[in-house]
Amino acid sequence: MRTRVTIVASLITAAAITGGILLLYLLQMHSVRQTVDTKLRTYVIQIAQASPTGDWPHPLPGSSLDPAAQAQVIAADGTVVTATRGLAGVPATFALPAGSTTPVRLKGADGVIPDDVGVTAVRKTVNGQPVTIVAGTPTGILSSINSAFTYRLIAAFPIILALAAAAVWILVGRALGPVEQIRHAVTDITSADLSRRVPEPGTADEIGHLAETMNQMLARLEDSALRQRRFVADASHELRSPLAALRTTLDVALAHSDRAPWPTVATRAADQTARLERLIQDLLRLAKADEHTLVGHQQTVHVGDLVRDVVGATPPRALTIDLHLGDEVFLYGNRTDLSRLVRNVFDNAVRYAETAVTVTVTATPDTACIHVLDDGPGIAAGDRERVFDRFVRLDASRDRASGNSGLGLAIAREIASAHEGRVWVADTPEPGADVVIELPRVSGR
Repeated sequence: MRTRVTIVASLITAAAITGGILLLYLLQMHSVRQTVDTKLRTYVIQIAQASPTGDWPHPLPGSSLDPAAQAQVIAADGTVVTATRGLAGVPATFALPAGSTTPVRLKGADGVIPDDVGVTAVRKTVNGQPVTIVAGTPTGILSSINSAFTYRLIAAFPIILALAAAAVWILVGRALGPVEQIRHAVTDITSADLSRRVPEPGTADEIGHLAETMNQMLARLEDSALRQRRFVADASHELRSPLAALRTTLDVALAHSDRAPWPTVATRAADQTARLERLIQDLLRLAKADEHTLVGHQQTVHVGDLVRDVVGATPPRALTIDLHLGDEVFLYGNRTDLSRLVRNVFDNAVRYAETAVTVTVTATPDTACIHVLDDGPGIAAGDRERVFDRFVRLDASRDRASGNSGLGLAIAREIASAHEGRVWVADTPEPGADVVIELPRVSGR
């Protein structure tokens, strides 16, 4: 990249410098030619004004602006009326065709007037007689300058190109130095160790932003890898427990097959299998959440009916369940996922409640809130966010015994997030936990 940039930038820089020099030279030469033409025109006007009666001096006086200038006064028939000393006795050297302002060289100029000459011709009527006043001056020095400039420019171009290449090579090297450092750092970073970061140059340019972005990306990758490893470890541990229980039950029964209570063994095996199935479904649901494909078919859902269905499907316990569903409120989302969301929060409240669980539905013009309040031990302020993490159990021993995987509230939060809502634990004046589900409601309903 450094070589390509150097080659292209050097050529462009050298071409730009050369073009600039050439443009300045052309402008300067054009200015010189205009100056020469102005001097000649002034000389012609001076000659015409010097003989208003047609009494021409012999020879014509020289130009005060250009000592090398020569002039002729030519009659209408082409004869020379008078001329400067250098053109005395020389026939007409230039003619001015009718309707033209550009003099035409005649044979009389051969051997007398050089090829490189600036000429100006003007028609005048002096004392009733039409004449053409022609003035010229050698411009060979301009041609010499042109040739010398061309040769020097051709010789200087490789030098300009080399200097430009050296300058660009150094500048590009310094500019890409941090990129090379970043490349070396990235090469040394492996999936086994994502804690390393690329060096940041500390500049507010594209390379500095690139380094910052890469470090942010590495931080996200490290966090994702840590979560993945923790998830795999926790999932392996969770799967091991029901599998071990199932294997133990079957091994013991098979060891005493003649005395084993096979109906009881089958019941326990079915329970552990159901536990495995629930855990695998939870893991698959979280995997969909990580891939942002959790929400499926969406429809308008009545919040009151949804809550009643969830509460009605919960196995009965010696608890008082109070429902305060309020006005008609509707949501838009996947009914199965929304049911799972409410069920997970409600099951968690039932699991820890002492005597009662209260479900209250409130609404604002934009949102619907479902409060699930239990009178259990509550959740400490320091654990109110952690309780939504995966495989987190605040009472691990009791949850493991009950088959709780610690994924219920984590799945609830993922479903709420997929529906552009949120779940959190609110403060309560009395012991217990108030888990709030907030979701966007259908506009106007």
